[in-house]
Amino acid sequence: MKDSLTVLGIESSCDDTAAAVVRAHGERGAILSSLVAGQADLHAAFGGVVPEIAARAHVEKIDSCVEAALDKAGMTLGAIDAIGVTAGPGLIGGVLAGVMCARGIAAATGLPLIGVNHLAGHALTPRLTHGLAFPYLMLLVSGGHCQFLMVEAADRFQRLGGTIDDAPGEAFDKVAKLLGLPQPGGPAVEAEARSGDASRFGFPRPLLDRPGCDLSFSGLKTAVLRARDALVEQQGGLTRQDRADLCAGFQEAVADVLAQKSRRALDIYMARSPASPAFAVAGGVAANQTIRERLIEAAGGVTFVAPPLSLCTDNAAMIAWAAAERLTAGEAPAPFVARPRWPLDERSPALLGSGRKGAKA
Repeated sequence: MKDSLTVLGIESSCDDTAAAVVRAHGERGAILSSLVAGQADLHAAFGGVVPEIAARAHVEKIDSCVEAALDKAGMTLGAIDAIGVTAGPGLIGGVLAGVMCARGIAAATGLPLIGVNHLAGHALTPRLTHGLAFPYLMLLVSGGHCQFLMVEAADRFQRLGGTIDDAPGEAFDKVAKLLGLPQPGGPAVEAEARSGDASRFGFPRPLLDRPGCDLSFSGLKTAVLRARDALVEQQGGLTRQDRADLCAGFQEAVADVLAQKSRRALDIYMARSPASPAFAVAGGVAANQTIRERLIEAAGGVTFVAPPLSLCTDNAAMIAWAAAERLTAGEAPAPFVARPRWPLDERSPALLGSGRKGAKA
């Protein structure tokens, strides 16, 4: 094994086509390039991601995205040691687009090809950005997924809990749509909430009355819908302040649930007496300042890590790094297939439900 590895990463699991070049030297990583071609404009009229449109856009963009990532890194394929590609979970058409591109490059160059679990990419990002030591606690909180994971090794994860229905980001998008706000819903709801009264509506905190670390956000979204409908019936519509208060109340409820469940997960994690305890968060919802502040409070004296937003949302640098981690650990490339579902912890029972943004893993 070489002292360092230069890995080309390819990601296409949902509505972002991404390519990156990452150099790994032991447990240190450097991002040489990272490009993401978004599809927000293509899906805007539909209120969500349309799988067929996403798949076609990936096919159209992926070659040029890979070429641009290599150009930005100042490299040719001859300087690459391996390829990592998202093999799932995700929208299967998009996953297949990335996998077929990666297989073509590998066949033409003879480079080793590693099929990466998209969620593992997120879960291992804190090692790329902050060099966290195993084991650490990870909260993956995004538009398609929400899980508490004990990250024990590059290929070993223990799920402590997760959402049984809507992911938080999906709930934000749905609430934004209910209130006539633009997509993506997370930033829109957060902006409205800044001028709102979070105490005006008594929204529920789902599953806090039950033990464990599982979460649910579908009922909370329904509570916002009912509160909106009640206001419309009483006064014939919503005022700007009504909308701000609804957003603030919803956001506060999500933050309360995530903070309390994080404390429970941290109790389980700390009972293992980790040598260098750390609590990391990744995913687009981690950009919400109210939620981030509550998670920092929940961490207490445990080191809290949140990678830069560009590495919290879907990207290919995390895929390249996950592949490099596995190669560095001595894993040999093995055959793989594209998978719409792929749990990180295959020992735990499958989570229930499948949200609008993709299948739960």
